[in-house]
Amino acid sequence: MSIDLVVNALKSIAKPATFLVINQAQRNETVVRTLKQFKFDPVQPPKDVDGVYVYSLIEYGVDKPEVLLNLFREREIKNAFWSAYTSNNPLGFYKEVENFLQGKDSEFDIRLLRIELRSELEEFGEIFIKVAKRSKSKEFEPFPEWNLDEYPAEFKSLIREKIRSFCGRKFVFEAFKQFCDKNRNGYFTVVGDAGMGKSTIAAKYVWDNKSPCYFNIRSDGRNRAELFLESIRKQLVKRYQLQNTEKANLADLLEQVSKKLTAGNHLVIVVDALDEVEQEAGGNLLDLPPSLPEHVYFLLTRRPYTRDKKRLSAPDVPVEELDLRGSQYINLSRGDIKEFIGLFLNADKDYKNELKQWIQNRNISDQDFVEQVATKSENNFMYLRYILPGIAKGDYNDLSINKLPDGLDDYYQVHWVRMGMDEKPQEVKVFILFILVEIGTPIPCEMIADIAEQDEYNVQSVLDEWVEYLKPQVLEGENCYSIYHASFLDFLKAKRVLDSKRKLFQEVNQRIVDYLVRKMA
Repeated sequence: MSIDLVVNALKSIAKPATFLVINQAQRNETVVRTLKQFKFDPVQPPKDVDGVYVYSLIEYGVDKPEVLLNLFREREIKNAFWSAYTSNNPLGFYKEVENFLQGKDSEFDIRLLRIELRSELEEFGEIFIKVAKRSKSKEFEPFPEWNLDEYPAEFKSLIREKIRSFCGRKFVFEAFKQFCDKNRNGYFTVVGDAGMGKSTIAAKYVWDNKSPCYFNIRSDGRNRAELFLESIRKQLVKRYQLQNTEKANLADLLEQVSKKLTAGNHLVIVVDALDEVEQEAGGNLLDLPPSLPEHVYFLLTRRPYTRDKKRLSAPDVPVEELDLRGSQYINLSRGDIKEFIGLFLNADKDYKNELKQWIQNRNISDQDFVEQVATKSENNFMYLRYILPGIAKGDYNDLSINKLPDGLDDYYQVHWVRMGMDEKPQEVKVFILFILVEIGTPIPCEMIADIAEQDEYNVQSVLDEWVEYLKPQVLEGENCYSIYHASFLDFLKAKRVLDSKRKLFQEVNQRIVDYLVRKMA
């Protein structure tokens, strides 16, 4: 089978495919038609390496740019791919491709088209593995883990979502760089209130530096020391080809890595949201080592804490904190906030036109809008992520700019009142949100309906109504929901201390107990 013939055929359908292949079903039809054109069985792939490579290229290549099709036809790329596959070293493949492209016209074309090369190489590898499994040939075993990013797959969507509209925060990264430059190792912690952008700072650093990382997420149950160690171990083993690590603790892993660091290199591990960690009292959070090897650093984030909740004792290691609430950072943070608002106002294709119209209807200038919303935000990015789309969607058409909520807590309360959540007819909606609070982990709509003793359709309608504050995700084939952000979770938890809501919380807990009893019966 000539790979050149296949690539030429894919090129011939690439351009119209961008117009004709408008959904997955139609794309699949094009793939099947092309496979048959080259005498491949769409159900049963061939069993040899060359055949699976070409077969995979067809499944991958429909509607792909010509520069990528030309890349995969190269013999050097094919050989590099198979070498990386058999050695379970996908990052090695990425580096080989980078070296191959260096100085070539195709390197310029990839940049011009803004192609995310890592994502494309990862997609091809994942397709190859699926085809190889369908071939049922032992030649392809064992199947590698094909993840071209150094950070784990479970954090990819979070990182990409966080950095989508990232701006500013240069002072944080500069402070961390200075900390690393003047110290041979250490812990650097970014402290700030909910919504001040701590997770986004962590995500941006990971994205730019491809650092090993762990994001503690209470609502997903990813906030325990053993899960952290398991994830970091896998990342370090993959990156540094460590041996005999099955029973190694974090301190041992770091010692192994330090011996592999070449001159001028260092290791930074990013850990987000220490405040969300669940761990028995005693010792450092996540069992972070009290001492670190040279050239090993941790970039940590957490919400403000009391001394007894710090739980980071490292007497012989440099430790520094940057508190985003500090007076020396207020003007810098305000500048970042204004830049963020400006991005929404001038560059966001989904909201900019509606925001401009809202401003014009109130006879204020863009500059006044930016200044006043920045003041209203109290330097809180989460506030802006809610209020700016809300303005654009017409939620505040009845308000002047000075009547907008002041800060994130006030935003939640204003929204709660405007949604009529304190009124008797809305009690079932409050009940459903309280179930999510008390369960604390992602649960399906069916389970919520069973606990609330409500029709599943009605529950789904409430979840859809509050979807911007919830985190939908598919777990074991079911659509599950949890509270999206810690600040909204805190707001809802505060409701249970109010006399008017305390009884409702008690009823929620009793219904959860009743549900569990029924399931165990």
